Amino acid sequence: MAVQKAISLIGAPTDIGAGARGAAMGPEALRVAGLGTALAARGLDVIDRGNLQGPVNPWLPPHEGYRHLAEVVTWNRAVMAAVAQELDQQRMPILLGGDHCLAIGSITAVARHCRANGRRLTVLWLDAHADFNTAGITPSGNVHGMPVACLCGFGPAGLTELGGSAPQLAPGQLRQIGIRSVDQAEKRLVHDVGLDIYDMRYIDEVGMRRVMEEALTGLGANDHLHVSFDVDFLDPSIAPGVGTTVAGGPTYREAQLCMEMIADSGRMGSLDIMELNPALDTRNQTALLAVDLVESLFGKSTLMRD
Repeated sequence: MAVQKAISLIGAPTDIGAGARGAAMGPEALRVAGLGTALAARGLDVIDRGNLQGPVNPWLPPHEGYRHLAEVVTWNRAVMAAVAQELDQQRMPILLGGDHCLAIGSITAVARHCRANGRRLTVLWLDAHADFNTAGITPSGNVHGMPVACLCGFGPAGLTELGGSAPQLAPGQLRQIGIRSVDQAEKRLVHDVGLDIYDMRYIDEVGMRRVMEEALTGLGANDHLHVSFDVDFLDPSIAPGVGTTVAGGPTYREAQLCMEMIADSGRMGSLDIMELNPALDTRNQTALLAVDLVESLFGKSTLMRD
């Protein structure tokens, strides 16, 4: 398994795209939970780049279907530049969110890097939500419910063309896992676009092993796998520290198997850890769990195997 040994942590302390306060504290909670130390203990070269800077959250109502669009664009530009810099230095960027709108900047940088280097990009989107809302159908205007749509070219030019062109991704490059909350109009758009979604019913029916085998099939030496891990992917009984909990998510063992099989693929080249909200957590247990699962992404196994 060819795992990138040089890792860079990038904090993005903002809840600019969210509907609840608190995700801005996510990067520090992950640090307190020992993320850097845990990865270094696995023999990785870990550098913590500190936190990016951006506009404060004004907590205003939506304007023309978006809340805080200008501020969201500014934050995503900063994320895009920081992630691109690490990729150019052949280091694996790990974005510490922050809310999930920041994946627009992160994945835009990864997509540009892959195009420039002749790599094939696949994105695993681990989430309770499809995040495919647009201004015309969003019930809230919160941009953290729109990043997948923006990356696929549905959204304001400031976000869809963040990297200079649109779209950044074709729907066939995405695999969404753990989905269990999709707005009605969003559901129609997802079907029309043809997103590859492994929802919780499918996971219940066939099991996490088969889901991951299907999601990871066909990956080879020329593939770059980006994992965008929204902590609300997990069942809230084990991960309460998120702003948008949805019952019925993966259990601890299902989540571990998911992460271990991603590690087994040897193709992960970049990672987002998003939507951790310490203000809603209990004694940082969700951050500690996230660190545990990220360790599994880098090869820690709960199984006694060589």
